[in-house]
Amino acid sequence: MRSSIAGAVALGVMMFVGTSAMAEAPGDPKAVKSENGKYFDAKGDPTYNVGADGAVDWYTFSGYRRYHAECHVCHGPNGGGSTYAPALKESVKRFNYAEFAGIVIGGRQNGNSVMPAFADNKNAVCYIDDLYVYLRALSTGAVQPGRPEKKEPAPEAFKKAEADCMAAK
Repeated sequence: MRSSIAGAVALGVMMFVGTSAMAEAPGDPKAVKSENGKYFDAKGDPTYNVGADGAVDWYTFSGYRRYHAECHVCHGPNGGGSTYAPALKESVKRFNYAEFAGIVIGGRQNGNSVMPAFADNKNAVCYIDDLYVYLRALSTGAVQPGRPEKKEPAPEAFKKAEADCMAAK
């Protein structure tokens, strides 16, 4: 049975994706706003922030962890793709946040290529922003392949959201 949080997220994303947002490119990933340690671009989509010392924001680091726990098996290490799944660090250059989230949550078939739905996978759904942020950072070269060496500490807002999402039924 689908968890209520995953169902709510999937419904919200699908409703948003059904609007004209599907044709809209992701835009400039430059962070213009920060709330509780999470960064947003001019369109309001989640994005990364890399400090002058090379430290990545917590959400980018979390995205690295989630990507390598769930996505790299098919999509290759560091978003580079494989013989049967595309390079996600290239896909996020074409897909805006809503499209990306819709595909991860709802799945997609493109010819013989099938992306399974991850709506019931809390390690994907609870961290959808983080996955997108990490892949955006890779796609622009803001972070290099591999584990980021420095990171900001986890914000309290992250810890609360994580606990709430993981506890949801």
